[in-house]
Amino acid sequence: MLLRIFKKDDFAFGYRQFLVYSAMKQSQKGQFYGQTNTTILLEGLTLTDTEYTLDTVDWHYHQNPYITFLLYGNLIEGNKKEIYNCTPGSMVFHNWQEPHYNIKPPGYARGFHIEFEQKWADRLEYDLQDIQGTMNVTNPGLKLILYAIFKETKIDDPVSELSINSLLLNVLNGIHETQVVASKKIPSWVTKITELLHDECTEKHSLTDLSDAIGIHPGHLSRDFNKYFQTGLGEYIRNLKVEKSLHLLVDTKNSLADITFQCGFADQSHFNRCFKARFNTSPSVYRKILRG
Repeated sequence: MLLRIFKKDDFAFGYRQFLVYSAMKQSQKGQFYGQTNTTILLEGLTLTDTEYTLDTVDWHYHQNPYITFLLYGNLIEGNKKEIYNCTPGSMVFHNWQEPHYNIKPPGYARGFHIEFEQKWADRLEYDLQDIQGTMNVTNPGLKLILYAIFKETKIDDPVSELSINSLLLNVLNGIHETQVVASKKIPSWVTKITELLHDECTEKHSLTDLSDAIGIHPGHLSRDFNKYFQTGLGEYIRNLKVEKSLHLLVDTKNSLADITFQCGFADQSHFNRCFKARFNTSPSVYRKILRG
């Protein structure tokens, strides 16, 4: 057995950490800081629509793993490793044991939360331990699924619970796949193409332009993109555009024509087709749902 020699300072630090964690508040199921507009209780799931009303929330942790999805405004969230500057569409997965704090900049902010109990995971034979720690989810396809789940909470018909469970499993599997990929050595072109597409999703790109910009062969980019992004290159770009449109639908009074232009769609008909393919409804109808 390896014997560790402790120093006096080690005990002092450990005791301070004990005091910090002992004093840290645990949020119970369905409890989020602010004004909760709606709470939906399903079998092992709690879904809340919450307005953030407090300027700061001190270090705390939650009873169960959950997802935060920002619908309006801005929010700063910090944990032991990172600080996230969340804007509309930001999505963060939290494992239950991860302490964090929040700061709300001036202005209105609203979030959608999905909290998972172990009995939900057991019933659907999903191992929540597959996802570790806290993760800032940037994949636009997974974010669009969260918007679809939020839409289901507003429809609230006999099929909604089935749909929510199915969509959530897709989200969790996607998060797990992202963590598996991230645990391996990622080629530099993956980081380059991610930054390029997120910064310039409204621009018109060709395969050769993109491959030249990141320094790999067009065939290599086409073949390996799906391996790292869980979807094809063209679909990823369309998802980024639709995601951007959702931010604008929620957070601005821009007309649909203005949003079409700002998001880089060819015309409003093209915008409608791409949007309906993902949500089975028009942007104008979905805007009313998001603002409801």
